[in-house]
Amino acid sequence: MMAFHMSVLAAFPLKAESACQFFPAGSLSFTAWLSNSILVSILVTGSVLLFACRSTARLHMIPGGMQNFFEMIVETTLNLIEGIIGKRMAQKAFGLLASLFLFILCSNWFGLLPGVGTIGWGPEAGFLTVREVEIPLLRPTTADLNMTLGLAVVAMYFWLLWTVQEVGFFGLVKALFEVKGGVKGMLFFILIPIFLFVGVLEVISILVRPVSLSLRLYGNVYAGEVLMHTMTDLGSSLGLSRWASALMSVVVPIPFYFLELLIGLLQAIVFMLLVAVYIQLSTVHSE
Repeated sequence: MMAFHMSVLAAFPLKAESACQFFPAGSLSFTAWLSNSILVSILVTGSVLLFACRSTARLHMIPGGMQNFFEMIVETTLNLIEGIIGKRMAQKAFGLLASLFLFILCSNWFGLLPGVGTIGWGPEAGFLTVREVEIPLLRPTTADLNMTLGLAVVAMYFWLLWTVQEVGFFGLVKALFEVKGGVKGMLFFILIPIFLFVGVLEVISILVRPVSLSLRLYGNVYAGEVLMHTMTDLGSSLGLSRWASALMSVVVPIPFYFLELLIGLLQAIVFMLLVAVYIQLSTVHSE
């Protein structure tokens, strides 16, 4: 069982691999950075942009077809964001939050397409083998920790930018370390060390946010990738005949495909909502 577990994990390396293995080393300048996850990122981004452009190329007062579907996505996302951070901040943050949601959602679902993660380079048949794939040609971009960490860092950069714009740098420091509750007198001076300590803890929690955001998304997508690979190879792992293994590789993963569709949607929503909540906590204050 331990050997089987290690073989499954070996099929999904933690680091991204080059998507240009068929080119000689150094033949193209972009082969060094064009990893399989970056290639998928380019495909996903291009697909989202193409869908947006096609949906808004000819706008009609009574939308239909692609325009109606696109407007439904925009309106639903906008209403959700406005309910958390308000209309004024939604005007600033909607572009970032909606882009994060669509990119993460499409990236998660792209990983469920046939051939993603299962076609690539292996020891048996070289390029485009489907057995014992060591370096997949396409790998879900959110299954690469570099990408999820990059998304989290960009989100927190804009959080800091908008927070400073709204409350100012010293306003942010004051909100973190000041004594709250309107206390006065001797109690105020007694509470100063306590609120300073709480402020330090708050700063640490802010610094940890990119790590928690990236690891939550990466861990769920990576686990789903391993689960699908395990269910696909279940027949071979149990030592069944070739025809039984082939049948199980098609039938067994079907329920898990629907589960991964749901998880992919939930993880995109959770990532977007967490960033929206961070923005709301530091920029939206009641009178």
